Amino acid sequence: VVAVATALGMLFSRKATYAALFLILNFSVVAVLYLMLGAPFIALAQISVYAGAIMVLFLFVIMLLGAEKLADQEAVRWQRPLAVVLSLILLAEGGYLLLTRGGGSKIMFAQPPADFATPTALGMTLFSKYLLPFEITSVILLVAVIGAVVLTRSEKK
Repeated sequence: VVAVATALGMLFSRKATYAALFLILNFSVVAVLYLMLGAPFIALAQISVYAGAIMVLFLFVIMLLGAEKLADQEAVRWQRPLAVVLSLILLAEGGYLLLTRGGGSKIMFAQPPADFATPTALGMTLFSKYLLPFEITSVILLVAVIGAVVLTRSEKK
């Protein structure tokens, strides 16, 4: 309930800084869920990497760009109807999945193995099976940082 509430707070927040703070709260709640599932290393990584490093970067970019000072621009006419249509499609899909797959069936979770979510197992999996997605993520983050620098650079006259 808290995770959903913080996610909704982030979505409906009028100011970018408040939205980023709601996202930090959401990351913290997800870390608590990881703790409840018996994965303390993933919970610690969630707090240190996402709630710590990534969100500090987001807040830095928000403050550097001065997003709170930007004037409201006129939206393109087709954006609002498209957003409504896509939202209705998403709601219909979610309702369909709840009715066909959710319902009253009880899901029993299997007990995880003893080496589940240990730093060694995560490192071996990350750098063997998921090496390509890991590298793609690092390139995307690099492009985001370069984009933030380009956006904040002022022209010299």
